[in-house]
Amino acid sequence: MVGTFYRSPAPDEPPFVEVGEVVKRGQTVCIVEAMKLMNEIEAESAGKIAEILVQNAEPIEFGQVLMRIEV
Repeated sequence: MVGTFYRSPAPDEPPFVEVGEVVKRGQTVCIVEAMKLMNEIEAESAGKIAEILVQNAEPIEFGQVLMRIEV
């Protein structure tokens, strides 16, 4: 989806995930704001966050890879 990438639920709150953190399938890893709607993005698989490829509050494009997860 096209929108704005956010690492945390609010500016004064910690990020959903950090590099090196283990996540479960379905766990919220970020938010994408699109047309004033906040869409929680969930991990598609369980594993360790290897890389976060987008900066906080950066615009993103349809199909863009946001994070890499080592399974």
